[in-house]
Amino acid sequence: MSPAPLPRLATHPVADPAAVVRGPGFRLTVLTDGLLRLEHAADDAVEDRPSTLALHRRQPVPDFRVEDTGTHLVLTTSRLRLTYDRGPFTPSGLMVEVLGGVSSYHSVWRYGEPPEDLGGTARTLDGADGAVPLEPGVVSRRGYAVLDDSATPLLGDDGSLEPRVPGDRQDLYVFAYGLDHVEAVRALYALSGPQPVLPRWALGNWWSRYHRYDAEEYAALLDRFASEGVPFSVAVLDMDWHLTDVDPRYGSGWTGYTWDRALFPDPPAFLADLHRRGLRVTLNVHPADGIRAYEDAYAAVCAALGRDPADGEPVAFDVTDPAFLAAYLEHAHHPREEEGVDFWWLDWQSGPYSRRAGVDPLWVLNHLHFLDSGRDDRRPLTFSRYAGPGSHRYPVGFSGDTVVSWASLAFQPEFTARAANIGYGWWSHDIGGHMFGAKDDELATRWVQLGVVSPVLRLHSSANPFMTKEPWAFGRAEQEVQTRWLRLRHRLVPWLHAMNHRAAREGVPLVTPLYHGWPHERAAYRHPAQARFGDGLLVAPVVTPLDPVSRTAAVDVWLPPGTWVDLVSGQVYDGGREAVLHRHLPAAPVLAPLGTVLPLDAAAVPADDPVPPSHVEVVVVPGADGLGELVEDDGSGDGLDETLTARTPLTWDQATGTLRIGAARTGTSTDATSTATTTDATSTVADPPTATTAPPWLPARRAWTVTLLVDPGRVPEVRVAGTAVPLDEVRPPAVTPGRAAAEHRPADVLLAGPLALPWVGGAGPGQGDDLPPAGAARVTRTAHLVRVTVAEVPVGQEVEVVVGPQARPAADDVRARLVAVLDAARSDYEEKAHALQVATSGAPLHVRLGHLAALDLPAALRGALEDVLLAAG
Repeated sequence: MSPAPLPRLATHPVADPAAVVRGPGFRLTVLTDGLLRLEHAADDAVEDRPSTLALHRRQPVPDFRVEDTGTHLVLTTSRLRLTYDRGPFTPSGLMVEVLGGVSSYHSVWRYGEPPEDLGGTARTLDGADGAVPLEPGVVSRRGYAVLDDSATPLLGDDGSLEPRVPGDRQDLYVFAYGLDHVEAVRALYALSGPQPVLPRWALGNWWSRYHRYDAEEYAALLDRFASEGVPFSVAVLDMDWHLTDVDPRYGSGWTGYTWDRALFPDPPAFLADLHRRGLRVTLNVHPADGIRAYEDAYAAVCAALGRDPADGEPVAFDVTDPAFLAAYLEHAHHPREEEGVDFWWLDWQSGPYSRRAGVDPLWVLNHLHFLDSGRDDRRPLTFSRYAGPGSHRYPVGFSGDTVVSWASLAFQPEFTARAANIGYGWWSHDIGGHMFGAKDDELATRWVQLGVVSPVLRLHSSANPFMTKEPWAFGRAEQEVQTRWLRLRHRLVPWLHAMNHRAAREGVPLVTPLYHGWPHERAAYRHPAQARFGDGLLVAPVVTPLDPVSRTAAVDVWLPPGTWVDLVSGQVYDGGREAVLHRHLPAAPVLAPLGTVLPLDAAAVPADDPVPPSHVEVVVVPGADGLGELVEDDGSGDGLDETLTARTPLTWDQATGTLRIGAARTGTSTDATSTATTTDATSTVADPPTATTAPPWLPARRAWTVTLLVDPGRVPEVRVAGTAVPLDEVRPPAVTPGRAAAEHRPADVLLAGPLALPWVGGAGPGQGDDLPPAGAARVTRTAHLVRVTVAEVPVGQEVEVVVGPQARPAADDVRARLVAVLDAARSDYEEKAHALQVATSGAPLHVRLGHLAALDLPAALRGALEDVLLAAG
């Protein structure tokens, strides 16, 4: 019996002949106006098969011209000029100039010169204690970057990898996009295929620990998480799910596919319980030792390969053998999936070598498992290390076993953002670090905050009884902060899922470096740990310890031009400058520009399974027109079918001060094809659904809370389906400005932004279960916000909330914030009182700053006060 065929990608590897310039021994292909393929082969055997990098060489032909000077060919597009002497590639015979005045004289690439790009990512952070070298990316300050595809394997028609024709040959891709970094990455996606749409549930919190759990202990752990209000959407079981204590004649127990029934006596029941709770499940596997005689799958694998299981010889792991790979998937993995396993953690740690030169087992595992996981119309997903350019097609990335240290934490924001330079948008780190180090509650908390603004948040730790990441394993203050931020991650899922679709369809990773948005600003390159998060937010993770006196940590940032509002602290900043922000432990900067429209799950304690919520909160930062969108699909297939995707537009009109929540609509037709081919899609829009015709994956009716960062004195108007809705006003207890922080709750001032949930156990206005009756709207106010809630709105009806023209974020209560900073400081009482008197005097700002500088204040405390005073004019 022939083996089952391997899953295959759809490819378009042969370029349009009109894009090709051909000559003896060479071929030049103009893939886009900024991307060239350059091939040389003395035997004239150029390559048309798809490679692990290049799947789609057939692209729309851009405008270009070719001039033959007699000695050279000169090929020119709107972005570049290539000069080539028609011979073997040499530095003197082949060069590409980047047009557009990117630099005075550096923007010329000659063959053989290593390009100075801005870096991509790395295979792993295993053992990292700080920065590691990065592999190439496709963006550069010099305007060009090069990917050498000469030695990568090729994809055969049967789905297996094939070797290249031996001999001296070059196959290069030159990206010459100048400083248009976003388009350079999009060109990579056009060539290699886009990022896929992740399952919505992958955007929540993942729980992982290298620990010998049994079914009873795991259920008790999830019960505790539920009682503490800490949501998780993915359960990650490390290697102890399978037999690990094996007879030495078989080797070690590192590889395994058979449940350890002493720990999990009824695997289907265990997995069903996790699903009932709203979690998906992934199992760890180290495949290197193959299938051995004690495995449940051994006899079936032997039968598939025509071997006699009686001899007891192991079936070697061989990624170059299609028959083995088919049996490996069908008999070692599919039975576990039938029991309830949702996807696999491919923990390959055995190097890039196989039985065929150039074939990396890691790449094969990523490729096959991802495609195989999408069978039966499921949303594909895998979890593994980076295997080189093109790996963005196979999310999620597992970055490996880092050391628990501040140096590791400090590097991860930069590592995550720079991965976008090679299109790799879905890294998952071991939040809190994996091994070594020492217990540090503050470090663990800052790492959780980083995880919330990372592509995928996964807590993990090594097999050590003292190393674990449950929030209650830390001090009370740190536990509360971690719990708040883990809840925030699930509240962000509606917006994250919209960004997930944006990444797949528009070619923009979730997390990108600042210089993708501001490529001509030098300061954008000086802050590699700061990043763009989604379509407008800026994040600046805190990666240094608190100062012992000020109890704040300093964060160096660049604030682009404009006004920025920290959605956690509530602080408003003038941009167009570099600054040092200071944050207490509960806060980390999440900055939004004017015009931000951010949809959230309105629950103060979101559920484990982040399904489309029945109560949505929309945060609006007024001051400029803004657009947002809820994008909610049915979870099947590749996510690109518009008929199975509902879109709810969210529009802020600054001139009238109106937020319009549109009707949810699905597309009526689409020619979007698989994520393996292209993201191009056309669709028409159906009539909005009614309460009775809502797509089955959406709630028929929703509650909406609109949170506006405006002066609380504004009186809103609310309309549902064009009809005015009466207001039910709820006023919080009065608090004296300037004294709240010191005398009552400092967190109320330091955490005044809409993303700052109430302290653990509380439910803030518009965020609890106390909803107004149908046909009414409830209004609540704080010093910085107005919240309006309406309930029981059919998803096919529009909602309008109007607060009037000239709406802008409310002015900050500077005195209250100064009091809060000084109250938290561990310094002399008289010193603090004097500093407050100076900082709040009626003197001009420069006089007050000079006076503070003359005081004998600790530097960090003075810096925290200056952060408040200099935030906005």
